[in-house]
Amino acid sequence: MAVTSPSSKPTVATSGTDLDNSKGFTGPLIVVTLLFFMWGFITCMNDILIPKLQQVFVLQHWQAMLIQTAFFGAYFIISLLYFVFSMVKGDPIMKIGYKNGIIVGLLVAAVGCALFYPAADFHSYGFFLMALFVLASGITILQIAANPYVTVLGRPEGAASRLNLTQALNSFGTTVAPLIGGYLIFEAAQTMGSDTAASVKLPYLGLAATLVAIAVLIKLANLPHIKGEGRIVADAGALKYRHLVLGVICIFMYVGGEVAIGSMLINFFSLPEIAGLSEAEGGHYLAFFWGGAMIGRFFGAVALAEFKNKSRKYMIIAAITAIVVTLIFTIYGQQEALIVLGLIAVNFLVLLLGRFLPNRTLGFFAAAVITLLLITMLTTGAVAMWSVIAVGLFNSIMFPTIFTLAIKGLGVHTSQGSSLLVMAIVGGAIIPPLQGYVADVTGSLQLSFIVPLICYLYIVYYGFVGSKVEKVDPSVEV
Repeated sequence: MAVTSPSSKPTVATSGTDLDNSKGFTGPLIVVTLLFFMWGFITCMNDILIPKLQQVFVLQHWQAMLIQTAFFGAYFIISLLYFVFSMVKGDPIMKIGYKNGIIVGLLVAAVGCALFYPAADFHSYGFFLMALFVLASGITILQIAANPYVTVLGRPEGAASRLNLTQALNSFGTTVAPLIGGYLIFEAAQTMGSDTAASVKLPYLGLAATLVAIAVLIKLANLPHIKGEGRIVADAGALKYRHLVLGVICIFMYVGGEVAIGSMLINFFSLPEIAGLSEAEGGHYLAFFWGGAMIGRFFGAVALAEFKNKSRKYMIIAAITAIVVTLIFTIYGQQEALIVLGLIAVNFLVLLLGRFLPNRTLGFFAAAVITLLLITMLTTGAVAMWSVIAVGLFNSIMFPTIFTLAIKGLGVHTSQGSSLLVMAIVGGAIIPPLQGYVADVTGSLQLSFIVPLICYLYIVYYGFVGSKVEKVDPSVEV
């Protein structure tokens, strides 16, 4: 039996039908986009925490990678509990509404950030891992609610474009996090004579306050309801969809590969045969990796959007390129600007090869990443450094595109399918320690990139084959 809660607020459809195109969703989309920025910032702060806590607690590579295990392990555990609850009692977010689900996620994440203060006082690595787990639990709830919410705030044909746009702001968070976090945790801490675990207190208390402020903003915002909110459907209907199940595996592989690479970069850049950079200097080049993801997602949002005049699409991409290259030239110099311009040109050629179709573009981008990782493993110096940095540019459209392809046509099971996809983010907890183990056993950080390379092979398969939607028999029991 379905129970529907009345509301005077505008309603949008989950399946793409009965959508009132006269309603404007720009305002709600801007508000929700703040969430993507924040969890991108928080997630990338882990890449600063790893070398910091490795230094403070004298950890091996695999022990330091437990930071990612605690963080992304929460994605799996909380999402699994969510899925089981929705199967037995009905979908929680569909019951309470996406807006309330987002607020709950923000407040839980704020508590996790605040726990960093006592963790530093107790000087306990285990306490830090617990705080990360609580923080990630809140972000998990946000992921389950916000990703499908964005896909329905407008025409269904533009779902991939919208999710790429919001994920671009997520990548903006991951781009500035190494710069701000690296300064606060490494440089400012040394200046203040607090080069210990206590250096993380101020940054994470600031994040806690920001999350609470955004929760208040969301509470006051007039966000539209999604059609079906208030309905209670207790089943595991999402598992009927083959493209969703294969998409869950694909998210696992993608997040695992991306996080493993990002987590290794500062240590990789410090190798004498690569660049010999300090941790602070490595943080600046880590920003290139995540900045590439941001730029690529802006490109993806434009490329996958519908334009009546296609020439505008190319003009916008050219304008974004000009702005990015000018900024890099101003901040870093001519050499870095030319390198980035060349990488963007290659990225655009691969976009053309994919014909701006989500599944084809995904497959070709994954193939490009495989090529870049092979170059990283087989070369040294600037070539190896920039080839792995370029992976970020090609990672760009993967998460939003996989997510959109996987939940296509799920209807009332959309948020349940979303919980399964978010559960698969546990790849970020499993793949990085595996790469760390390979690095420890072989004594080679370069060779360890074989682990994420295998992950991207599966993404190629999903893009070209596994993402195809097959008709589902509604009478089939799961």
